[in-house]
Amino acid sequence: MKRREMLVATGSALMGMSMRPFVAHAQVGVQGGGKKVFRAGAFAQDITPEYFPIAVNGNFQPHYAKEALDPLHARCLVLDDGLGQIAMAVVDSCMLERELLEEAKQLASRLTGIPANRIFISATHTHSAPAAVSVFGTEYEPRYRAWLPGKIAEGIHKASSALAPAQVGWAIESLPEVVQSRRWITRPDCIKKDPFGEFTTRASMHPGHRNPEWQEPSGPMNPEVSVLAVRRPDGSPLALLGSFSIHYVGSGALSADYFGVFAERVAALLEAGGAGRPFVGILANGVSGDAYLKNYTLEKQDKFDKDSIAEVVAQAACKAYRAAAWSDWLPLDVRESELELRVREPKIEWANKIMAEIEAGREKAESQSGTYAREQLLLAKMPETVRIKLQALRIGKLAIVGIPCEVFAITGLRIAEASPFDHTFTVMLANGYNGYLPPPEQMAMGGYTTWLARSSYLETEAEPKVVAEVGKLLTGLGVNMAAKSISRPVVPYAAAVMNSIPLVYWRLDELAGPHAVNAVDGRLLGKFGMPTAYHMPGAQAPDFPGLGACNRVPHFVGAPLSATLTGLGGSYSVEFWFYNCMPSDARTVTGYLFARGGGDRLAIGGTAQEPGRVLFHVGDDPKQATAGRTDVPLRNWVERDSWHHVALVRDGRRVKVYLDGKPELTAETALPGAAPDLWIGGKGDGKLGFEGRMDEVAVFNRVLGAEEIARHYRAAF
Repeated sequence: MKRREMLVATGSALMGMSMRPFVAHAQVGVQGGGKKVFRAGAFAQDITPEYFPIAVNGNFQPHYAKEALDPLHARCLVLDDGLGQIAMAVVDSCMLERELLEEAKQLASRLTGIPANRIFISATHTHSAPAAVSVFGTEYEPRYRAWLPGKIAEGIHKASSALAPAQVGWAIESLPEVVQSRRWITRPDCIKKDPFGEFTTRASMHPGHRNPEWQEPSGPMNPEVSVLAVRRPDGSPLALLGSFSIHYVGSGALSADYFGVFAERVAALLEAGGAGRPFVGILANGVSGDAYLKNYTLEKQDKFDKDSIAEVVAQAACKAYRAAAWSDWLPLDVRESELELRVREPKIEWANKIMAEIEAGREKAESQSGTYAREQLLLAKMPETVRIKLQALRIGKLAIVGIPCEVFAITGLRIAEASPFDHTFTVMLANGYNGYLPPPEQMAMGGYTTWLARSSYLETEAEPKVVAEVGKLLTGLGVNMAAKSISRPVVPYAAAVMNSIPLVYWRLDELAGPHAVNAVDGRLLGKFGMPTAYHMPGAQAPDFPGLGACNRVPHFVGAPLSATLTGLGGSYSVEFWFYNCMPSDARTVTGYLFARGGGDRLAIGGTAQEPGRVLFHVGDDPKQATAGRTDVPLRNWVERDSWHHVALVRDGRRVKVYLDGKPELTAETALPGAAPDLWIGGKGDGKLGFEGRMDEVAVFNRVLGAEEIARHYRAAF
């Protein structure tokens, strides 16, 4: 494998700087009667550098810190179930590559006897820590890189040396108001250029508050604060390992960012620590590849900093700690595997042109193009494939997954959904660094997290391969566990639709594509277009209680759901909910909602005719359409009244359209053909596809009556 030479840490790396007395331990006790004893030990190892200035990761161009604003730590936790030990370390660093961590694990293994494959190490992703990895314009710090593995190993050793009887438990809290998407979908008429000069950016980061060029977030968030709680047999807190999914908060350098403040605040809130009973608080970064703190649906937002966010998360973590169901013993286990993935082909020809422009003085080396041109040349030195390390830990019915990438929230949700464990959370940047891991549908939307560089280079299909491989690890860990029960309540609206006996009913709550599930028989039917943003918030309580409190829907990004329904006759009905994210003055047709074969078309009018109103026409000419009477405006961030229910009913030559349970338009047309092909959110030619969210699509092989449609609509309230 082609890579830069690494300095090798020597035994002296285990000495280094002085450490704060931060070890957590308890008086050793042995339980009688042959009862299994669970033990734990924790230690916060200081890894603040001893020299300045020092390069800092997290920027496109080099940045140097002249001091440490607060100490950096490798916070370590060792657990022992009497059959084997596992060690976890969360390091205040932007990212840590695999070679560095393998070195730390081997050193720790020699010191503790814990097998290297039972050691789990992750980076917090603070953007204000020393550069331990070279990325973009910042080269790693050789001296710090050589010294760090030994310090991590030392922390694990001290945690292992502190092993003492303990109780363990876990619990979850949620902070949906804190976690927000930083990656948004842009309108098709406002697509941006990527660094390579091509118009590919359908989604990118930080659009600004209520920017009219941007639609909605490109993916769901994970608001969970997951907590692994450890205490002494007398009930005094020993350690708290939390996981939360925001990218970072931001701080001057050097700083542990809010991860360090969190550790201090949980200790204070739990009234933990003190002479003879130290405590270690730890916060790992969850699945925050597309997450941040700013809510761009607001006109403006209150200011926040690392202290205020740490306080909110610490309060939630302590609430979870207090709610944990404690056990005197839980089984531990670890699985890990390597997955070989392709490296996307770098754009060498383009890069050489940019480098020539830089040499001629027509382009700046530090420009975006210059930065990405350099990245292409560096990627060309990599092999065609890389092997990434995946890991999964078991603590009773809790599982923790480690992925060496910047993981999107939906990936963590997919892993947890398929896991046999009662609760599973994913920690990103664990056991290495292999850039961003965008799901294929996100890769198709482009944007910074997909732009080819050392920060994002894995193959387009990497994410589903990682999810599948992690699923195997979790299955292996939980092989003797009872199957996890997943129940989805039947909400009043769905019950009303099912009582009308649809031919097809797409609930559209999938976490992934490409196929949709027919709720009538549970079979896969239909295929989502690429791209589609899955599992976004839909119409739900309190505004639409009949659709449930957690209703989830796809966001259509101009690409429809297509299906072939044999046996659908000339008299049929289709109904669904929609949420429009496209202004009516941007295109000839704002967006097609439904199409059948080459005939029936249901759309929202644009500049060609009746902008913002429901249209029905047959064939390809929207100017021949019949228009409704009601305006269907762009989604409204203030009132949140943007969801509408529509039903199209064809009875031979006559067509009726209902909007929000009431008649909207009537049209007389030629008899339709028996076309089996349907499109939801577009039409067959791929043009003028719907931009927004859709839900609860039901197709009936008969005519629905006005009262029946109204009854369905009322069931949502």
